[in-house]
Amino acid sequence: MSQTYKMDAVAWLKTLEDSSVDLFITDPPYESLEKHRKIGTTTRLKDSKSSSNQWFAVFPNARFEELFSEIYRVLKKGSHFYLFCDQETMFVAKPIAEKVGFKFWKPIVWDKCAIGMGYHYRARYEFILFFEKGKRKLSDLSVPDVLQYKRVWKGYPTEKPVDLIEVLVRQSSSENDVVADSFFGSGSTLVAANNLSRLYLGCDISDSAHDYLNIRLKASSEKDTVHNSVLG
Repeated sequence: MSQTYKMDAVAWLKTLEDSSVDLFITDPPYESLEKHRKIGTTTRLKDSKSSSNQWFAVFPNARFEELFSEIYRVLKKGSHFYLFCDQETMFVAKPIAEKVGFKFWKPIVWDKCAIGMGYHYRARYEFILFFEKGKRKLSDLSVPDVLQYKRVWKGYPTEKPVDLIEVLVRQSSSENDVVADSFFGSGSTLVAANNLSRLYLGCDISDSAHDYLNIRLKASSEKDTVHNSVLG
């Protein structure tokens, strides 16, 4: 049964059973965002004019080890873990994830197809770190390590395209598997899992995240109802 929770990410993970999750995809609010806010190289403000949603507090780098340890514990043997992060956080997160037991394969590049804010070479990409627990074969070995999907404009802060997440879900899980996200934010991972007939478990401490996800799931359900009515 798919469920969502509103609590601290690590505290929530500690409530899950060992080896109860088939795939983990998440995008924590990184500590590096605070630095970029201070020097004005990001529009990701705590109160964003481009969004009605209040920005969330960062998840500090110092908590990565306890976070990754819990993710490793709840994942089944023979499963994948995808971590969205920026180029700065990648160098912090990778060795910690390896320390708790994950095998690191490579950074996947998400090409957002348009430049963002910043100086010196304006940002157009983001990394998705690809980790493995045990051994699991990808569903399609022809998928490249650069994924081109347009960024989401004026949505929830750091909202990821559902089509992008669906690539990861297809690659690393099967129907009826459990897909989890400990910082679900806009809910794209949960929506992608639902679209592809997977169960989902999601946690986010923000009220606005839960409100936004409920709206998305309701809209998706209504769309399916209309589609099935037309087919009938």
